[in-house]
Amino acid sequence: MRLILFALLGLSVLACSVEQNTFTANIYHNTAAHYNGYYYAREKTREVEKVIARSLDDDPNQILRLFPKLDSTLAKSYQKDTEEIIKMASLAIQRHPNSKWVDDCYLLVGKARLYGYDFQNAIQTLKYVNTKSKDTDTRHQALVQLLHTFTEQQEYDRAEETFRFLEKEKLSKHNAKDLYLEKAYYYQERNNYDYMVRNLTLADSLLERADRKGRIYFLIGQVYQKLGFDAEAYNYYRKCIGTNPDYEIDFYARLNMAQVARLDDTRDIKHLRAQFEKMLTDTKNAEFKDKIYYELGEFDRKQGNLKQAIESYSLAAHAGTNKRIQGSAFLRIGQLQFDSLKKYSLAKLYYDSTINTLPKDFENYEAIKKRQEVLGEFVKYTEAIIWNDSLLLMTAMDTARLRKQIDSILAERAKPLAASKKKKRKTYSAAAPATTSAFFNQDNGSGVDWYFGNPAAVALGQTEFNRIWGAIPLEDNWRRSNKTTVLQEPANLLAGGETRTEKIPSDASIPTQKVDEAGKLISQIPRTAEDKAKALALIEDGYFKLGDLFYFQLNEKNNAAESYTKLLNRFPESEYVPEVLYKLYLIAKDTDATSAEVFANRLKNDHPRSTFTRILINPDYIRETSVAAEKQKLIYQNAYSQFQNNNLRAAQDNLKQALMEGETTFTPQLELLQVLITGKTEDINRYQFELGEYIKKYPDGALKPYAEELLTASKTLISRLERARGIQFAKALEGAHSFVVVYNTSDKITIPISNALEKFNNTNFKDLKLTTTNIILTEEKTITIVSDLPNKSTALSYFDKFLAQIAPTKPFSNYKFNSFVITKDNFQIFYRTKALDEYLTFFDRNYQKQNQ
Repeated sequence: MRLILFALLGLSVLACSVEQNTFTANIYHNTAAHYNGYYYAREKTREVEKVIARSLDDDPNQILRLFPKLDSTLAKSYQKDTEEIIKMASLAIQRHPNSKWVDDCYLLVGKARLYGYDFQNAIQTLKYVNTKSKDTDTRHQALVQLLHTFTEQQEYDRAEETFRFLEKEKLSKHNAKDLYLEKAYYYQERNNYDYMVRNLTLADSLLERADRKGRIYFLIGQVYQKLGFDAEAYNYYRKCIGTNPDYEIDFYARLNMAQVARLDDTRDIKHLRAQFEKMLTDTKNAEFKDKIYYELGEFDRKQGNLKQAIESYSLAAHAGTNKRIQGSAFLRIGQLQFDSLKKYSLAKLYYDSTINTLPKDFENYEAIKKRQEVLGEFVKYTEAIIWNDSLLLMTAMDTARLRKQIDSILAERAKPLAASKKKKRKTYSAAAPATTSAFFNQDNGSGVDWYFGNPAAVALGQTEFNRIWGAIPLEDNWRRSNKTTVLQEPANLLAGGETRTEKIPSDASIPTQKVDEAGKLISQIPRTAEDKAKALALIEDGYFKLGDLFYFQLNEKNNAAESYTKLLNRFPESEYVPEVLYKLYLIAKDTDATSAEVFANRLKNDHPRSTFTRILINPDYIRETSVAAEKQKLIYQNAYSQFQNNNLRAAQDNLKQALMEGETTFTPQLELLQVLITGKTEDINRYQFELGEYIKKYPDGALKPYAEELLTASKTLISRLERARGIQFAKALEGAHSFVVVYNTSDKITIPISNALEKFNNTNFKDLKLTTTNIILTEEKTITIVSDLPNKSTALSYFDKFLAQIAPTKPFSNYKFNSFVITKDNFQIFYRTKALDEYLTFFDRNYQKQNQ
C-alpha cells in the first residue's frame, strides 16, 4: 500500500513539470489551468462586464444603445479587476503552457485590455490569438472581440475588413450570434439603422436568455419604427412584452405599440385605449403618468381627435416633472394650434412655454426656437389680415343692422361670464375674497373657468413668471435673498426705487363704466376710399410678410408658396409681384419644373425690366453688376465734377463711358445726370420731357422723388415767367404746321379720331405723307396731332376741308372738341403752358380773319 502511494506521489511530481507532454501531464495541466487561473480570470471578467452593463443609462424615449460605450473614467473604477484578470490568466499561461486553455487565457487578457481602455495592447493580444490558436471557435471569438475594439476606436475601415472576413467563415451558433450583434453595433455607431436592424433580426433566432432578449426586441421595434415600418415595429414590441422584460422596457413597449398601431383596425384601437386606461389606474405607473398622457395625446392626434389630444397633452404637461415630456406636450399643443386650428395667438403662448421648458439638447431645438421667435411677427401679420378683411366685409352692411348683430354677439358672450362670476362670488367670497380674481376669470375663450384648468392661462403665467424671475426653486420667500420670514403690507414699487403701500379697494368701491364695444368696433370700419385702400394695403403687406416668414425664417416652402399665391391672386397689380414671382420660381424649380417655367415666363413677359427678371436670366447678375457699378461710380465722380464746372461735353463723354459698362443698379444715377446735362444744353421742353420719361422708367427708383422735384420746380418756374410777361405766341406764321384736335380724355375717343383722321389724310392729302400721333395734354384733355403740313396755306386748306367733310360726321359730331392749326414753335409754347383758351383766341385773330 505504501508503495502505491509513493508511486502516485512520484507521478504527480513528474506531471507538474511544464516540459512534460505525456498523457498524465496533459490531464494535470489542463485541469489546473482550467480550474485555477482561467476560472478565476473568467469570473472576474464576468464581474467587469456586469459593471459595464450597469453603466448603460437607457432612455426608452431614444433609440437604445446595443452595447454600452467604453469609457476611460469608468475603466479606472474596475482597474484592479482587469489587472487581476490579466494576472490570473498570465499565471495559467506561464505555469501550464502546454494546456488547451492557453489560447482561452490569452482571449481573456485581450478582453481585459479592451475593457481597461488599453486598445493597442488589446489589438495585439487578440491578433496573437487569431494567429496562434489551433481552435477555430477561439480564433473566431478573438476576431469578434477585435471587431468590437476597432468599432470603439472608430477605426471603421478595419472593423469592416474584420467582419467581411468573418462572413466567409463557417461560425458556430454562438459566434454567429456575436458577429451579428457586433455588426449591428458597428452600424449603429455609423447611424446606418437599416443595416443595423437587418443584423439584429438575423441574430433573433440565436439569442439566449442571458442576452436580454426583451431589450433587443424593444431596440429592433424602435429602429423599425424610426424607419417607418410600423407593422414590423408593432410585432417586435409584442415579442418584447412576451419575454417579460424589465418593468421600464415593458412599460415603454406598451406605449410604443400605440404609436405604431394600425388605425384602421378597430380591435387594435379598442385594445390600446383599454391598455392606456389600465396603465393610468395602475399605481406602479404613478411616476410615468406624464408619459402615458403624452402618448395618449399622440394616439388621439393620429386619429384626428384634436380636442382629446390637446386635453391629454395638457394633462401630460402638469402630471410630472420631466422637462422633456412637459416641453414636448407644450410643443404639440402649439403645433396643433398653429397648423390645424389656426389659433396663432395661442400657438405663440405654447411655443413660449416650450422654449422655457425644453432642454437645449432636444432634437430640432434650434428650429423650434426659430419658430417661437418669429411667431410674434406671424401673429401680427395674420391678425392684421383677418381684422382688416372683417372690417372690409362689414362696410357692405347696414350700420343699424350691424350694431344689432354685434350687440347680440357680445350679449351671448357675456352670459356665461356673468353666470360664472355670480357662482364664484357665492362659492368663494367668504373663503378667499382676495385671491379669487387671481385664479378665476381666465376663460380666454376656452370655456374653462378655473385658472389651472386652462392650459393657455397656465402657459402664459409660467412664461411671464420665468421671464421676470427666471428658473428658481419652489420655497417660501422666494423673492428674498434673506429667507427670514417677514410679514408686511404689500407694496407697489415706484420710480426711483421708492415703495408705497396702497389699500386694495373692494369690488363695490371700483367705479364701473359701460363701454360701447359695438360703437367702438363700428368706428373702425373703413368708410372712405382712402381708409379702404389703407386696409387693403395692410392685407397685401401681411400676405407678403407671412410668405417671407415661412420662406426665410421657418424654411416652410409650401406654406410660403400658399401665402405668395394668395397675394398674387388678390393683388395682381401689387408692387411685390415681380419679387413674389421670382420666389415662387425658386420654390417650384426643384419640385415642379412646369410651375417653375410658368412663373419664370410670367416674370419675363410682364416685368422685363425688373431686377428679379435680370437675376432669373443671369444668376450672376448681382455679382457682375456690383463690379460694373463700382467702376461706374468712379467714372461718375469725374463726370459730375465736369458738370459742376460746366464742362458739359467732357461730362457727356464720361457718362457714355460709364454706360458702356452695362446696366447696373447705379445706371439710374447716370441717366439722371444725363437729364441734367440736357437741361443745360437743350430747351426747357426737352428737359421736362426727359424728366417725365425718367420718372416713368424708374417708378420705384430711389431718385424718383428728386426727379419729380426737379420737374415740378421747372414747371413752376416757367409758369411764373409766363404769368409775369403774359403768354405770347409767335406771330411768325410761315413754315411747317400741325393740325390739332383737342377733346376730353373721359370721352375715350382717341382711337376713333385717329382712325378718322388717317382715312381723311389718305383720301385728301396722300402725297404729303402726314403722320398722326396722340398726346395727353392734361389730366382732363387729350390731343391728336397731324404733323408735317408744309406751310400755312396748306394747313388752312386742311383745316377747311376737315370742317366741311368730317367734322359733321362721327365720332366728331357726337362729342365736344376744338380744332386748329399751329406752328412748331407755338406748339411748344402751347404744350408747355396748356393755354388752350389763349391759343384759340390767337388762332381766331391770326388765322380765321385771314381765311375769311
